[in-house]
Amino acid sequence: MFRSLAIRNYRLFAAGQVVSNSGTWMQRVAQDWLVLQLSGGSGVALGLATALQFLPMLLFGLWGGTLVDRLPKRGLLIATQAAMGVLAAGLGVLATLGAAQVWHVYVFAFALGLVTVVDNPARQTFVVEMVGDRDLPNAVALNSASFQFGRVAGPAIAGLLIAAIGSGPVFLINAASFLAVLGGLWLMRPGELDVTERAPRTKGQTMEGVRYVLSRPDLVLLLVMTIFVQMFGANVQNQIALMANNVFETGAAAFGTAAAALAVGALAGALIAARRERPRLRLVLSGALAFGVLQGVSAAAPSYGWFVAALVVMGVAFMTFTTSLNATFQLSVEPQMRGRVMSIYMLVFLGVSPIGAPIVGFLADAFGPRASLGVGGAVSVLVVAVVSVLLARSLRVRVRPSPRRPFVRVSALPARAGGTGGSG
Repeated sequence: MFRSLAIRNYRLFAAGQVVSNSGTWMQRVAQDWLVLQLSGGSGVALGLATALQFLPMLLFGLWGGTLVDRLPKRGLLIATQAAMGVLAAGLGVLATLGAAQVWHVYVFAFALGLVTVVDNPARQTFVVEMVGDRDLPNAVALNSASFQFGRVAGPAIAGLLIAAIGSGPVFLINAASFLAVLGGLWLMRPGELDVTERAPRTKGQTMEGVRYVLSRPDLVLLLVMTIFVQMFGANVQNQIALMANNVFETGAAAFGTAAAALAVGALAGALIAARRERPRLRLVLSGALAFGVLQGVSAAAPSYGWFVAALVVMGVAFMTFTTSLNATFQLSVEPQMRGRVMSIYMLVFLGVSPIGAPIVGFLADAFGPRASLGVGGAVSVLVVAVVSVLLARSLRVRVRPSPRRPFVRVSALPARAGGTGGSG
């Protein structure tokens, strides 16, 4: 499960990520709370701050991947992580001194989004340079586990600190957490990195990445599936809040427990994924399918207790899908295209969430939270089924259910007359 930690460079990186991820989730809570305080509880102001932080990814995400393919990834990460630390410190000083205004938060959120445009694909693609192709699935899963640990611990710590010392110092603590990442990057042994050959600077490199993805039907179909699963799956946190408040009529503590249940399931799913040797396409599809089915199960939960139990298993399924999908994208593309492909992947993976949020909200208002959650699950199941059929045709394989594990059998179709066999 933890075999990648035997590699010194990755061990340094992972240790820094555990600290930094917790700090990042602390800052997310502190930023939301600061905006609400400064705006008099405005939901519009809160939504605008979130939108501004993501806007640079929509505008410049593809360019960020191109830059990552051109430059040394370790040096790039040192620069981006240092910039994030400086931004956290700057907003922390303003908030601690009582000088922060809403527009300050907007500016810092947008600046953080600009840095993330480069940091996201750089972090994703740097992993393979540390651990190699063989251990990449394990390292991706451990990164996800670290992220989920921060998701559980960070908000809980932030809530206590904000109540005790205010939002400002929480930003400063997050700024200090970046020192762990920077220290790990600085102490790495460059000679032990399997550095990917940099792509030479040429005209039209960004569109070259787009054309490369479009020339791969398997990647296109997986991206289409991701759009629909993420559109409803990425907003499951909002659906949990609506179910807890409107259906089961529980308080804030119960909502926090439900959200933590999903995060605990995701953490468990990431650790389970770390045991797998290689990502398999059927695992990506099975994880997405199980996630959609479990959305339907949670929508029909007769009580709050059954709802929380379903969320734990849903977290496992979602993490199975996302970790396998990430590793599949990285291992199935040309190394020199990896930064651009992962920037497209991250753009799709993160970009549909703002689109899905109002759809989820409309369905919940019009038909109730159960219907909203159930419809999301039904859409995911339908899309996964369609994509599975199209992928089987594209790869010329036969997919059949099986009564025994892994419950799905995949075999190559006979070669066409005068042609070549399927890829298997």
